[in-house]
Amino acid sequence: MQSSKTLKIGIIGNGNVGGALAQGLASAGHAVHAVGDDMAAVQATAAWAEVVLLAVPFAAVGAVVEVAGAALAGKVVIDVTNALDAQMQLALGFSTSGAEELQRRLPAARVVKAFNTVFAPHMATGRLGDEALTAFVAGDDAEAKRTTLALARAIGFDAVDAGPLSNARLLEPLAYLNIQLGYVLGMGPQIGFKLLHGQAG
Repeated sequence: MQSSKTLKIGIIGNGNVGGALAQGLASAGHAVHAVGDDMAAVQATAAWAEVVLLAVPFAAVGAVVEVAGAALAGKVVIDVTNALDAQMQLALGFSTSGAEELQRRLPAARVVKAFNTVFAPHMATGRLGDEALTAFVAGDDAEAKRTTLALARAIGFDAVDAGPLSNARLLEPLAYLNIQLGYVLGMGPQIGFKLLHGQAG
């Protein structure tokens, strides 16, 4: 599915998640550059990109911010990370979230939480079989959120405005539930969340 405006999109993290999102966004017609843990490449990609997706392990966020923080000022930064600790437990509680902490570390960036509730195999298409999965998008900057919603739709997701960035406090545990269902309770990664839309009234 083609997007109406071509964007330069940098993806920091080129593992399963970053690679799948790179594939989906490139298929939608965007210029995409994904990098791994080479900090010089991270800094260069952050400077080049108009939109940056952060798809690294949660423990690596601090290093990325230290290296690329200045280059991210004014830019849309989409936080795809799962806020989990080394024991695969939630690293933060309900009084804050990984995305909100990222925004505090990057006060001049426009942070949005998105894509974290989806397993990597479905990120390139936004679909599970014939069904469009839901991409929940939370953020405080209206334009940044519109950009992220458009990117999600261009990939193939049913993109849903999930409200302010503080609602990342709900999306991060939802991602943890997805991981629990898939890998702890044995359902596997061929699962996903879909919001059903009924008629209002």
